[in-house]
Amino acid sequence: MGVLNVTPDSFSDGGRWSSTDAAIRHALTLQGQGADIIDVGGESTRPGATRVSPAEEQSRVIPVITELTRAGITVSVDTLNSETALAAATAGASIINDVSGGLADPEMASVAARTGLRFVAMHWRGHAHEMEALASYTNVVTDVRDELAERVGALVRAGVARERILLDPGLGFSKRPEHNWQVLAHLAAFDELGLPVLIGASRKRFLATALPADAPVLARDLPTAVVSVLAAQAGAWGVRVHDVAGTRAALNVLALAGSDRMVP
Repeated sequence: MGVLNVTPDSFSDGGRWSSTDAAIRHALTLQGQGADIIDVGGESTRPGATRVSPAEEQSRVIPVITELTRAGITVSVDTLNSETALAAATAGASIINDVSGGLADPEMASVAARTGLRFVAMHWRGHAHEMEALASYTNVVTDVRDELAERVGALVRAGVARERILLDPGLGFSKRPEHNWQVLAHLAAFDELGLPVLIGASRKRFLATALPADAPVLARDLPTAVVSVLAAQAGAWGVRVHDVAGTRAALNVLALAGSDRMVP
């Protein structure tokens, strides 16, 4: 899943793709590098980010989603807003990727049920301005797993087909660096929920703990690719990344090393 931030304030790419034309060109580049899905977002969810209105969000993402789906590209919409999710579904999106798992907008579950799109439910405890204060766990792996299980139950009761739900343990959201590493070390625990798992570690701040103190954000692409391999080895359904080429190469190495074919 290639990340496409159609925002002026992304932590990872500084708003480089905030115009419709630039976003579409970048999406085509990501597809050419090996992305199976383009995840289009119009609101930054980095710690401390300021929220935007659904109307503003839609003005950013709907023209991009329309053009990408018209080109035959599989698109997910990264949104907390049910109105945006519904507009994206109408524009041709195939997946709703909600970092709140349907908690931020009480109408989101209804939209997911009505559209029948696949729905990514991420572990979430609060919005960007408050998430860091909510990083308290008895056991982060079991707590996150159990809270995701509660979300699945609530979504199913709201009419979302269980087989349409994907789970994301929410790396970087309401979690300190040590929490994120613990979740990554125990991804198998989420298999107990019996649903596909998406891992979104790309360029997040906890990866900086594996790098020199002065390393730039883009230096996190290499540890991201390593995390992608770890996720694949753990049986994850997918990984959400900015550097598609690097992760695709890493996954190709894993596939070749695990095959009995001679590498030319």
